[in-house]
Amino acid sequence: MSPSTPAAEPPARPPAAVPPWPTEPTTSRPATDAVGPPTGSDTGPTATGPAAEGVASPSDAAAGAEVSSAEATGSTAGRPAGLGRAVAVGAATVLVLGLLGAPLGWIWAAVAPATPVVRSGDGAVYGLAQPEQPIAADGWFSLLGLAFGVLTALAVWFLLRRNRGPVGLVVAAAGALAAALVAWQVGRRVGLAGYQRLLDTAPEGTRFSKPADLRAGGIELFLGVLPLPYGNVLLPAFAAAVTYTLLAGWSRWPSLRPEPEPDGAWLTAPPPLPAGPAGETGPAGGVSPGPAGGFSSGPAAARPVPPAAPEPPAPGGAAPPRD
Repeated sequence: MSPSTPAAEPPARPPAAVPPWPTEPTTSRPATDAVGPPTGSDTGPTATGPAAEGVASPSDAAAGAEVSSAEATGSTAGRPAGLGRAVAVGAATVLVLGLLGAPLGWIWAAVAPATPVVRSGDGAVYGLAQPEQPIAADGWFSLLGLAFGVLTALAVWFLLRRNRGPVGLVVAAAGALAAALVAWQVGRRVGLAGYQRLLDTAPEGTRFSKPADLRAGGIELFLGVLPLPYGNVLLPAFAAAVTYTLLAGWSRWPSLRPEPEPDGAWLTAPPPLPAGPAGETGPAGGVSPGPAGGFSSGPAAARPVPPAAPEPPAPGGAAPPRD
């Protein structure tokens, strides 16, 4: 190199690599802290007895037995109270539904056609050879009974939410059956007194009407003792049982009772860890923003930080010497 040649400036020194994210030193407590002072130390008298050895004393055992017996007594006393309340509510519901059978019977007597009859020497005979009015009366009773059974199941399902299940099913079916029997007896007696008076006093050949009555349903004695309903008086109970079963099958809650909805806290994302420099991860290799606005995850040791590239020479600077 000649003296007239200017000395070349040394190249810019690359910046030092950024140290990784500092981690907090983990310290562990000595084993002596967990088990107590070492043997032979003058720290005071050592506690002895059942309490020091982790064994319950006789007084603690007696107190635990008293608590257990109290809990068992409370649970045993609560069951009859809950059962008695369910029985009382069910009986009251069946009674109310049975009373609703009275207006149902009046509606049936109003819509069912009366059968024309003729007074004869032996009583009343049909005024037509093949009258259709008795069949229509049975049909109207069946339709009204089916509708009443469906409404009964809906009312029991929504009003008696605490008794949903087998108790609600029995209450709905029994209430619908009671209402059907009451409706039958009330409906057939509407206009029955006038019919009996004409039947007793009217001359032969007089035409009048017989009130609606059931031919395809009623009550018969089983073995001459036990009354059993049969026919279309059972349709309201059947409709109530089917509707209630469908409501239970399509219920969104396994317990058939409304349950609280989840608050959705488990759907929210966890808070982000403190992020280090661009492209680096946190202390536990969490997620941190990368150089291009993305995210990186995984342990920090698995992705070493690449070294920084050397800066270009300043404009107008001398080129490095060549050999």
